[in-house]
Amino acid sequence: MIKSFKEKIYIAIKDQGLRRYLFNTIWLFSDQVLRLVAGLFVGIWVARYLGPNQFGILNYALAFLAIFGVIAKLGLDSLIVRNIVNHPDKSDVYLGTAFWLKIIGAVITVIITGAYLLLSDEAYSTKVYILLLTSSLIFQSFEVTDFFFQAKVLSKFTSICKTIQLIISSLAKVYLISVRADLLSFIMVQFLDQITLGITQFLAFRYYSKNSHFISRFNIEVAKDLLRNAWPLIFGSLVVMIYMRIDQIMIMKIIGEKEMGLFSAAVRLSEAWYFVPVIITNSLFPAVLNAKKTDEAEYKKRMQRLFNLMVIVSIGVAMPISIASPWLVDIFYGEAYHAAAKILALHVWTGVFVSLGVASSNSFLAENLQKFGLWKAIAGAIINIVLNLLLIPKLGIIGAAFSTLVCQMCASVFFNVLYKKSRPIFRMQMNAILFYENIFQGNKRRDLIK
Repeated sequence: MIKSFKEKIYIAIKDQGLRRYLFNTIWLFSDQVLRLVAGLFVGIWVARYLGPNQFGILNYALAFLAIFGVIAKLGLDSLIVRNIVNHPDKSDVYLGTAFWLKIIGAVITVIITGAYLLLSDEAYSTKVYILLLTSSLIFQSFEVTDFFFQAKVLSKFTSICKTIQLIISSLAKVYLISVRADLLSFIMVQFLDQITLGITQFLAFRYYSKNSHFISRFNIEVAKDLLRNAWPLIFGSLVVMIYMRIDQIMIMKIIGEKEMGLFSAAVRLSEAWYFVPVIITNSLFPAVLNAKKTDEAEYKKRMQRLFNLMVIVSIGVAMPISIASPWLVDIFYGEAYHAAAKILALHVWTGVFVSLGVASSNSFLAENLQKFGLWKAIAGAIINIVLNLLLIPKLGIIGAAFSTLVCQMCASVFFNVLYKKSRPIFRMQMNAILFYENIFQGNKRRDLIK
């Protein structure tokens, strides 16, 4: 007898394993939504208070933090989660080894940053801001406890810690605005954010795992093995972060902090929804992979449907934001940021290609094309830097927005035509962009998940 939809849902919810994954996903999604709301409202309030010039300097320092933070992470995140899942009895050894490797990586990062700042022509105050923020990476070492919770499907602990940190940070920023504090005070809040998150994550871990003493469990052989496997991940993550943030550094260097502030304001609105394609892909891709095990044709059809969904969702976001960009910028940021509207109108279309890139990154894993993905990221970074050098002096921040759009188009979609094994992915992406599959093959549709 065929069960009703309600009965299927009830049976699924009763399944303990499925419930764990469902509630874990809900915690992660709730955390992202909360950060989106707080980031928009408190972040925009901070931007309005600081004005384009000081907001530009703040984001310039944060861009350095993002790039150098990748180095400090040492590419260990996914490796530690995988190893704990595969060898739960050795979790303390993996956590302790990763903890000390991350501290070493953070110290090296601070030294590199300090050496760069000594040789650079940055303003003294800007040097202080950058050095303070990169120093906070030392406390990032405590995020190894998050890897433990990920492996155990217990993300609620990390989500609670992040929520506490977000509340403290948001209240501190609101207070600083009320007392008319200077930019250094806001930098200090960013610095304290990492300390707060590190302490709460460590306390949550000690609460859950009372007998763990991972800090004293460093193993040199495990460290060698982790670093041997991590270097491609470090390099790949660094390249991606460079082409995501290098435009902001180049704007500051070439045309100044005001333009940097305007560009950063537009980008914050443009990228606010980027967690959506990640959640969609993570939710639907297991069904796509299941089809690949049994039916290649069905796998390709489901992959096409995923690309179609990405394009429909991203255009549905980009079009109204692009049209309403002058109104949105004036409402959120005020008249001082009015020039950011034209940046937002153009930059928001980058999300279409970011979404396709997120979906294709998982298909690259399924097709074992990770190395080609790394080469695409490197080529994308080079294109972004070259276009920024050519266009920013002539077109200003519009040139930077155009460079970002072209870079994402190439790295996420058009480079796929260059390699034989990735051309089927390129064809599916182009079908989605041109709505070919929706218009001409609509009568042959199947559900993405069966």
